[in-house]
Amino acid sequence: MAGTIVFEPDDRYNAFLSTATAGPQGSGTLSGVMVAVKDNISTRGIETTCASKILKGYVPPYDAHVVGLLKAAGATIAGKTNLDEFGMGTTTENSAFGPTLNPRDTSRVPGGSSGGSAAAVAAGMVKVALGTDTGGSIRCPAAFCGIVGLKPSYGRVSRYGLIAYSNSLEQIGPLGRTVSDVSTLMGVIAGYDRHDSTSQNKPYNHTPKADIKGLKIGIPAEYFGKGVDPDVAAVVKKAIGRLEELGATTVPCSIPSMEYALAAYYVTCTSEASSNLARFDGVRYGPAPDWKKSWHDAFQDVRGSAFGAEVRRRIMLGTFALSSGYYGKYYAKAQVARRNVREDFNRIFRDVDVIAGPTMPTIAFKLKEKSDPLSMYLADILTVPANLAGIPSISVPCGTSQGMPVGLQIMGRMFEDERVVDVAYAYEQAVN
Repeated sequence: MAGTIVFEPDDRYNAFLSTATAGPQGSGTLSGVMVAVKDNISTRGIETTCASKILKGYVPPYDAHVVGLLKAAGATIAGKTNLDEFGMGTTTENSAFGPTLNPRDTSRVPGGSSGGSAAAVAAGMVKVALGTDTGGSIRCPAAFCGIVGLKPSYGRVSRYGLIAYSNSLEQIGPLGRTVSDVSTLMGVIAGYDRHDSTSQNKPYNHTPKADIKGLKIGIPAEYFGKGVDPDVAAVVKKAIGRLEELGATTVPCSIPSMEYALAAYYVTCTSEASSNLARFDGVRYGPAPDWKKSWHDAFQDVRGSAFGAEVRRRIMLGTFALSSGYYGKYYAKAQVARRNVREDFNRIFRDVDVIAGPTMPTIAFKLKEKSDPLSMYLADILTVPANLAGIPSISVPCGTSQGMPVGLQIMGRMFEDERVVDVAYAYEQAVN
């Protein structure tokens, strides 16, 4: 049994929050590999905070399923990484422990909410890391930091031990420097888990292949339209052209439901957050309330002081959407829009094998640049559709704009994670 790894984080990035113990070393797939773990994934005996004051000092009595698999494969858990509080954000600025910086340019954000994991990989602190993706939280920081990030098909990786934000949308997934590294980590964490009612018996045993001759790639007009930076669009179009040179063919397509996808996503995720975060009340979790006050006042004080502004905002939005008289007007309509997104993808996938476009509409923002919630939420427009549909999606670096990385996003049919990995690998190998 290896000893505890004492990790000294680089203050420029603030990626790591705490350290954890190593798993058994031997001939496992990840023997000798250091893996960083996002701090909303439970680690036995190691503080797990979700980057929130309300969970400061909370030490889980068990490992998340994926952490147990990492240890069984011989990995060393290098440390817990910073995130937007409870996964709610696109910049990793919404953390009780301060922002994480982008290793490519420390005046910019690394993306979120898995910004700590992405920064740790991009800075060379670790080879691979685990993140979570509710509406782009793996792919966004992968694109902003110039690394690879995979959001698996919903149900392919167990969520047992993940501190829930939005159950029907979020997935644990891998980040790494290369597609091969991401594929290797995916092979360790994927598969059935009886503790997770959404888990599917879909193990991942795949070696990436670079042959994409004859592949049909759908190019949605909406992914190159309003709100997408022209320079970013140009870089991605050039990358798609490279895929054509490798033997793939492109097919123009449209996702009309994109018009409603972002609204459907935020109504859904905030509604689920309102329910999931109700247990952080100072009784079950969180700092002890002042029982000299009424229960209502004590409850309000704990949540008002220990939750950050963005978490409070999303809880209130979700509570409103679920309230009497508004459920049908907001939440029910969001589920109709979500179904339309899924049906649009199913329709397109009858004619194409994968869909490609930019991961993010812009390059990484400057710190504090996106100060109003609406502009921040709009940054998720290209990533949330894959979460609404539950399909796999990968971001692979495809060039730069203004010296900052740009990500190529490849989406595939449900449980065809291997295919999106192959397309990303083919592109990566072609550009070296």
